[in-house]
Amino acid sequence: MPDFYIFKARNTMKKPTFITLVFIFLCFVGEHCFSQVSKDTLRVAYAPAAPFIIQEEDLLEGINIWLWDRVAEDLDLEYKLIRMDFATMLDALKRGAVDVCINPLTITGERSKQMEFTHSFFASHSTIAVAKQSSLQKIKHFFGSFLHINFLRGFLLLLIILLFFGSLTWLAEHRGNPKDFRPGIKGIWDGLWWSMVTLSTVGYGDKSPKTRLGKIAALGLMFSGLLFVSGLTASIASSLTVNQLENSTSDFSSFKERKVGTVKSSEAEDFLKTHFFKDITTYKGVQPGLKALSAKRLEAFMYDEPILRYRIRKDSSLSKVELLPIKFDVQFYAFGIKKDSIVLEQAISQRILEITESQEWQIVLAEYGLTEL
Repeated sequence: MPDFYIFKARNTMKKPTFITLVFIFLCFVGEHCFSQVSKDTLRVAYAPAAPFIIQEEDLLEGINIWLWDRVAEDLDLEYKLIRMDFATMLDALKRGAVDVCINPLTITGERSKQMEFTHSFFASHSTIAVAKQSSLQKIKHFFGSFLHINFLRGFLLLLIILLFFGSLTWLAEHRGNPKDFRPGIKGIWDGLWWSMVTLSTVGYGDKSPKTRLGKIAALGLMFSGLLFVSGLTASIASSLTVNQLENSTSDFSSFKERKVGTVKSSEAEDFLKTHFFKDITTYKGVQPGLKALSAKRLEAFMYDEPILRYRIRKDSSLSKVELLPIKFDVQFYAFGIKKDSIVLEQAISQRILEITESQEWQIVLAEYGLTEL
């Protein structure tokens, strides 16, 4: 056999061997990477956020704790739990100081630049907590409406009209009809009384103009009443409505000028800033914020609805706090993973997807009183 064919045959034999070696090497590297994920002790951070993470002394439970335990057990992950406050935990995850955050983190575009997210396991929204109004406060707000500038302007204009036509009628009548319109200061009161009775269409009939000029003044009062009273009524109604809106707790936009609170570094804080809320106070957690609201240091506290509802229901000291039927900022919760930990993220996401599709997950949600959107 010529040398050329021998060389070609040898090359043909070496090629499959090389490809096989590369394939074995890649499989070994992939298996080694996942092995490292499984065997290294992961630093897992959390911050109490009931009902997702509930901590009472040494007892740690909640939906996220249950879900993470299942994932870690199925994937044979070794880990160490580290408690932090919310803002510190997020910063540690962004810096890579921790590997996983098992809090219900809202998936956002900005956060995705600094960390990986697993598959979402729950969807919710934000809402508003306010201090309940007492009956005395409601009465106070109602009567406070009558001190509104629009009401006072309307009342002043009405008084001027009554006084003008009452005085004009008295000038025309006090000489020719002294019985109904007495002379002096008492007659001015008679004219004012007559104009009020006439304009209100009560019509007692105890006083009436007799002279031609007095009757002309009465006609002027009647026609002006048709023109002005409807406008004054609208002005008074407007003042009551404006005051009601200013004190209303049923409109999201009405809180933009008020003192509101939320959790520091949360998605709710970013949302409020984006929507031009002017007076925002941040807290390390939900409980300090709700305590401030209960003590009237805030007018509203805004955060994730499931967490607020659970905290208010469980804490008897928050009995004077209630949630409004206002929903905004829909959120999808997931675990946060250290940036570029793709293998770990994919493994955890796959397991979360399988668990959340099971009937067991629905039972766990029901135990904590949660329902998804």
